[in-house]
Amino acid sequence: MDITCNILSKAEFEQALAIRLTVFVDEQKVPLEEERDTYDDTAIHFGAFVGDLMVATGRLIIDGDKGKIGRMAVLKAYRGSGIGLALLGEIVRHCQAINLTQAYLSSQTHAIPFYKKAGFITEGEIYQDAGIPHKTMRKSL
Repeated sequence: MDITCNILSKAEFEQALAIRLTVFVDEQKVPLEEERDTYDDTAIHFGAFVGDLMVATGRLIIDGDKGKIGRMAVLKAYRGSGIGLALLGEIVRHCQAINLTQAYLSSQTHAIPFYKKAGFITEGEIYQDAGIPHKTMRKSL
């Protein structure tokens, strides 16, 4: 499978949003008003493609010298194929390229092993976000 990951253009954002709505709103029942937020206007959005088809997305919010990774979503048919790790790796490389010192994220608890594979470490207690248990994870860059 030929996977490419890159920063999305403004025109590609609607495809990324469609993936997020499928994964978070349709599958996980996150309320629409909680999925879309004001950070979408200022975040750097990334996409993973199989050929010309976008199958995964994530975003990066610059927070001082840290990067907050979020809204990581992979279409169900492509999960378990390494696309998510490829996309996460691209986002982390971008963080390093712009000299951020750390990347952090809010992981759904079932996804903690996925982020651990990429070198993220859990911290703190489990908390609820949109009715789903999460834990903060960090990676020094």
